[in-house]
Amino acid sequence: MNSSAVPNASPSAVIAIHGGAGTILRASMTPDAEANYHRALHDVLAAGQRVLADGGSALDAVSEAVRLLENCPLFNAGHGAVFTAEGTHELDASIMDGRTLDAGAICCVKRVKNPILAARRVLEASEHVMFTGEGAEAFAAAQGLAFVDPSYFHTDARHRQWLLARGQQRAMLDHDGAALEAGKTDDPTPHEPIDPNRKFGTVGAVALDAHGHLAAATSTGGVTNKQVGRVGDTPLIGAGCYADDATCAVSATGSGEMFMRMVAAYDVAAQMAYRGVSVEEAAADVVMNRLPRIDGRGGLIAVDAKGNVTLPFNTEGMYRGFARVGEAPVTAIYR
Repeated sequence: MNSSAVPNASPSAVIAIHGGAGTILRASMTPDAEANYHRALHDVLAAGQRVLADGGSALDAVSEAVRLLENCPLFNAGHGAVFTAEGTHELDASIMDGRTLDAGAICCVKRVKNPILAARRVLEASEHVMFTGEGAEAFAAAQGLAFVDPSYFHTDARHRQWLLARGQQRAMLDHDGAALEAGKTDDPTPHEPIDPNRKFGTVGAVALDAHGHLAAATSTGGVTNKQVGRVGDTPLIGAGCYADDATCAVSATGSGEMFMRMVAAYDVAAQMAYRGVSVEEAAADVVMNRLPRIDGRGGLIAVDAKGNVTLPFNTEGMYRGFARVGEAPVTAIYR
């Protein structure tokens, strides 16, 4: 699978997903682990594909895909979220409807089982765009969403990564932590400088439905060993998530502070609107040119109104895939 562009001859319903980017090395991945990631990505894509095949909206498709990614312990969102510096979990999510430009987001929630469903309810049922912390949880409770004990988000693998990061007194992207934990990297601090609170792992989905509408959704557990209360790009419309039927839908993953400073997701749409370039060219410029100027690491997934998909990243790997209605899902991990 080409790591960047997947052109489409004619518009068709399609969904693309990502499960985070970072130091994902073949040497640090067992064959079984690699197969598990491919299987998980395939299953999520197939579920989103079914929504679209049944005539469902792009908004429904990305909601379902991200909900399933949140439920999968392999990824840094929901069950499987990384730990904060205090050994707790804080979850963020956002979603945007390209048809109406409506959006919803929540951040720093600790007991909402599926943050993306809370963000969806903000979009649908509130005059506001974002809720945070206790206010977000109160809103989710009033909407009848499922709550869990914070221990639900714990996984042994994430806990080990947290102990490693805490021992080195730094924050790291979740998949950087996975590579270090496997003991397969010669350099104990790859891609230095790794400054506090700069590394970010997340999940996301973008889709074009049969009606020609776009949507994007993004969710995360944050950064391993991050300071409590830190918020990255994921819940910020225009930074980690953006959708507009006139241009494209985008979901980002990487060093959140850099994506915030570059307003990365919106920049892809803006370049399409103002420069008249393709989604592939706009996304490549953001990921390969603009973000590296401020040491921004990561990638994004995007789909335009014609169904063209692009999945660029500037790290060693990004868990990703796409599925057109009527075609087999395609998944990939490495560059």
